Amino acid sequence: MSTRVPAPYVGLIDDAAIFPPGNSPLPSALTAYAERAERPEADLVASFVVTDVRVPEVDRDLPLSVVVTGGAGAVAGALRLADRSPARLAGLEIALRDPDDLVGNARRVLAATDAARAEGLLDEETPVYVELPAVEPSASWLAAADVVAEAELRLKFRTGGEEPHLFPTASTLATWIDAALDRETPFKCTAGLHHAVRQTSPEGFEQQGFLNVLLATRHAFDGAGRDDVVATLERRDAEALAEECRAADLAGARRWFTSFGSCSVSEPLDDLITLGLVPTGAERP
Repeated sequence: MSTRVPAPYVGLIDDAAIFPPGNSPLPSALTAYAERAERPEADLVASFVVTDVRVPEVDRDLPLSVVVTGGAGAVAGALRLADRSPARLAGLEIALRDPDDLVGNARRVLAATDAARAEGLLDEETPVYVELPAVEPSASWLAAADVVAEAELRLKFRTGGEEPHLFPTASTLATWIDAALDRETPFKCTAGLHHAVRQTSPEGFEQQGFLNVLLATRHAFDGAGRDDVVATLERRDAEALAEECRAADLAGARRWFTSFGSCSVSEPLDDLITLGLVPTGAERP
């Protein structure tokens, strides 16, 4: 099947249907992922995201991103579960859980992934995403990012949740993007990016738009100042934003902003179709 989704959007979404607020039952989510594979919009979606404890419930051959629910000590166990699964490991994701020792925590994760590679549980090319706390970066936050970058791991940023305080401001998100680019480190986002363009949700959440993040990453990489990056993240003019996306080198931005986890694939897809960035032929039946 030829690709119907334009290159800048291929593999942009990781299917996190089983996570809040979607909370889809795992069997239903797996079925939906498999059925989508036969349709043109399959190209929009990369991996299926699941927690390590639920890996044994995955009974299909699909690319799997595994979220480690424990600390660094749980990495090997998560990888052993993935190794026994019919699914293919597409990525490993782990959050730093010790805010008082982020650097030490990052080093423990690095040691665990190094040991897993030495044991043959983790291939060199499998990306490992380290989630830093969703706060305005402090010196220790930046130092932990240094550890991640020096080890050639990747960063993960939480851009939403079920409470208003879990949605970062444009200023904070701009700082995260700058931190990743300064270290030449790819990153992914998770939660809150259901829509293409920044908006206020019915619940009053200030939701980032994934097109805003793509363009902001492009601008930051091109050397734009902080004010420009923040302004790009805050834009709500959907048609103008879409027009800029058509002209921008978003494929270059995707080198750094690799994907985002979303409990919905239909909402981002519908937005891209409405804005004319993905052809209607990719619309789901």
